[in-house]
Amino acid sequence: MLQLNLPTITITNRRSQVDYTNTPEGFRSGFMCFVGRPNTGKSTLTNALVGQKIAITANQPETTRHPIRGIVHRDDAQIIVVDTPGLHRPRTLLGERLNEVVKDTYADMDLIAITIPADEKIGPGDRWILDNVRKVAPKTPLMGIITKIDKVSRDQVALQLMALHKLLGEDSEVVPVSAVTGEQRDILLDVITSLLPEGPKFYPDDHVTDDDTNTRIAELVREAALSGLKDELPHSVAVEVDEIIPNPDRPGTLNVHVIIYVERPGQKTILMGKNGRRFKGIIHAARPQICKLLDSNVYLDLRIKVLKNWQSDPKQLGRLGF
Repeated sequence: MLQLNLPTITITNRRSQVDYTNTPEGFRSGFMCFVGRPNTGKSTLTNALVGQKIAITANQPETTRHPIRGIVHRDDAQIIVVDTPGLHRPRTLLGERLNEVVKDTYADMDLIAITIPADEKIGPGDRWILDNVRKVAPKTPLMGIITKIDKVSRDQVALQLMALHKLLGEDSEVVPVSAVTGEQRDILLDVITSLLPEGPKFYPDDHVTDDDTNTRIAELVREAALSGLKDELPHSVAVEVDEIIPNPDRPGTLNVHVIIYVERPGQKTILMGKNGRRFKGIIHAARPQICKLLDSNVYLDLRIKVLKNWQSDPKQLGRLGF
């Protein structure tokens, strides 16, 4: 199965399906999501709150292609953080479907957090996103998060706080945070917890994500492939984990077979690099993380194939699970 599926998060009647007796009185739990323009630090913040890497990060927009649930465990709460693709004005059929995934996610949330980076002014794109959120989930509580505060002065953070309060309403909670340094992380978690309803735990204490292993491996490879790429090529990269099998000749080693799909032969050439150097770099970057994830030595068998114009072809998108 290809690992670019964009599942709609379905949480219908979830509270009625869980035993409430395993949590102390006043325990809070719920599902919250970060929404914002691409590259506002949503995935980095998700990783920081969960305490380990579950979402890939890159400098290109549309890095996240499926909703990722990260689970934060506290003595007084369990917070399920849903990292969604960045909401944007789509240019391809893939972009349209990514937006639909985001909008479908809104309706099932207990809390929605609008993310705005500290080093960028609030603009029409942010207002467009807020309007969409309020149309799809008019009754869901909203809060604001100012990300990347490590990049600017405290005066700039204060100005951004006032601007986001003005956008969301003076009574809205707005928290500045740095996912890189951890500044304000605990305060952000306290505020999120206070805005969630009382309820049970939805996941065991040892769970940090509900993404399956193949999906996480595919995302690690895609992150390595995206590193250093520019222009439209990052959007043309899709990844499939073909199979994971024991190496018959090397006990304790797993053979992980992965396919990278691109749209044109020239893009394959770019990913290969001169004398295959970029291709080898992808393997070198992804393999240690896969070893850590699988807790095993890994032989990473990576191939690149051309799947022409898959972003705009309904049949190919269907094949890729969109």
